This record gives sequence, C-alpha cells and structure tokens, in this order.
Amino acid sequence: MTTSPELLNRLTTSAATGVTLSAGESLGAIVTETTGLLSQLTTGESGKSLDAAAAALNNADRVFVLGAGRSGLALRMTAMRLMHLGLTVHIVGDDTTPAITGGDVLLVASGSGTTANIVAAATTSAALGADIVALTTAVESPLAKLATVVIEIPAAQKLVRDGARSIQYAGGLFEQAVVFIGDSLFHTLWLASGQTADDIWPRHANIE
Repeated sequence: MTTSPELLNRLTTSAATGVTLSAGESLGAIVTETTGLLSQLTTGESGKSLDAAAAALNNADRVFVLGAGRSGLALRMTAMRLMHLGLTVHIVGDDTTPAITGGDVLLVASGSGTTANIVAAATTSAALGADIVALTTAVESPLAKLATVVIEIPAAQKLVRDGARSIQYAGGLFEQAVVFIGDSLFHTLWLASGQTADDIWPRHANIE
C-alpha cells in the first residue's frame, strides 16, 4: 500500500504531470492533509481561540452566520447545529433575518479575509457593538482586524495554487476545516449544556 507521504507527493504533482490517482488514494491523501491541519488547532493559541469562540457563541443573544461559496455552505451546517442546540441563529441575507445589534455575534468565514460583502457586514456589526468570530487563513486581513475572536486556519487561500500549503484545489482544505471547527464548537456547547440527544432531536425540522 502506498504510504501517506508518497500519496501526498503524488497528489501534489498529479495535476501538473498528468499522473492519475485512484479515488481511494486521493481520499487517503486528503484525510492525511486534513488530519494534519486540524491537529495544529487543538492546543496552544489555536485551542484558546476555539474556546473563546465557543464562549462567544454561548453568551450571544443571537448568532448571525455569513460566508460565501463553499465556506458559506460549510457555515450553514454549523448554523443548523447551533439551532438544534437551542440558540437563536440567523443566516445573513435570508429575507427573515433581522437587524444585528450589540449582544449578538456574527460568525463568518473567509479564507482571504478580504471578501467584500463579509468585510462590509463585519464593519457594520462591529460598529453596532456585536462581537465577531472570524475563521480565516489571514490574521492580518481586514476581517481579522475587525474580529473579536480570530481562528486562524493554516490552509491555502483559493487563489493560491502552488501546492505549498495544500495539495487540494482552491480552498478545499480551508472549507473542510470550517466544517470540522463548526462541529467542534457545537460539540463543546452541547456537552456543556447538559442536554441529551433526545432533548435536541425535537428541534430538527419536521416540515421541508
């Protein structure tokens, strides 16, 4: 069986060289890369940022969620889980989303930290006294500078395609990390809430 380092090397060079990989080999390489990134976030300053993000969400009057493209889809998964937990959650841009105010939290994801509509929303939210939890690769970005809590994800931005920070296309690694981080925040808050799975289940949608 091909070893993980060999897999990573082959996947890194396959696009340029035309080397083909089986779907299983590609999956193995992606698992190795994602696991490596996530392990960097579990301790130290990254771990503290995760805890601070969980606390901000737990203490929020309401949570507003915003992301673009696949990052936005990933954050919608987090929004759903937070709703299951009993938090009041709104997706920015939905017709029924109310105005954000002080005491609320804006949860955002942008790999570059420069996505125009996300920075604009964060600017407005900060001016109104809301806290901002930002997931980004760029700690010096405009978005990070507006944020109350920054979770730095050491992945490639979607326009960086040299393979140095990720073997995957565009922002794939970043988006995968957003999903896992969202689930970790939910899991932390769920355990702290004392609710059982049976307590949470009635909040799942029953009309679709």
